[in-house]
Amino acid sequence: MTLMHKPGLKRAAMSPESYRALMRHQAGAVTVIAAGEPGRRAGLTATAVSSLSDSPPTILVCIHKSSGAHAVITEAKAFSVNILASDQQLIAERFAGKQGVSGEQRFAGAPWGRFGTGAPVLQGALASLDCLLHEQHAFTTHSIFVGRVVGGAVRAEGEPLLYFRGDYWDLESR
Repeated sequence: MTLMHKPGLKRAAMSPESYRALMRHQAGAVTVIAAGEPGRRAGLTATAVSSLSDSPPTILVCIHKSSGAHAVITEAKAFSVNILASDQQLIAERFAGKQGVSGEQRFAGAPWGRFGTGAPVLQGALASLDCLLHEQHAFTTHSIFVGRVVGGAVRAEGEPLLYFRGDYWDLESR
């Protein structure tokens, strides 16, 4: 028996807390989703990212509607997905809001460029995908953004930064 399953209880909706506790057991690649032009950029750390199709190349990202990046992505109609390497944990923490900065300030201290869509792309990321916003779907607290991948870059070497059980993991150090 676990905290989430108690015999004899009627089937009921799962609490958000229990759901988050369950989902902490799914290891995920750590990404930074970024959008906007210099001076008006926004971004966030996310693990709710998934390849959708290779024909055409598309990716799915889920972003809370209250996130500063949400409105910027909607307005810019483009975004980047930057898959972080194990040596980029501080960037993940910065974009997760753990360093007390937001908006444009999150981009300080790391090298950023731009590809064809104009979305900010993290130089040195394990992989970066440049995306045009193809579709947007509202679902309760989040929006599901479907991006058409129009460009990208990869880093020749490096290990992924993962998020598992509420903490960052570096495969080499574990």
